[in-house]
Amino acid sequence: MSVVKVYKKGIIVLPKNIREKAGIEEGMLLKVSVENGKIVLKPLDLWEKVWGCCRGRGTAEKAELELDQEEEEFWKGREK
Repeated sequence: MSVVKVYKKGIIVLPKNIREKAGIEEGMLLKVSVENGKIVLKPLDLWEKVWGCCRGRGTAEKAELELDQEEEEFWKGREK
């Protein structure tokens, strides 16, 4: 267990050992919620958020392939 101080505007610093155990790295986005009176931090998976809105419409690999094909067609068109 660690004790942290709350600074102005609610800023807290998570101790290094806690960040390491939780896999939290600089620049990560975290979802913050209160569950049963406890503050819960969870990594925000933006990739899942983007694909979650398109669920059932293909895979990330398929979308990447389509983008590669479109880029190839674009460059072919510029060569003419």
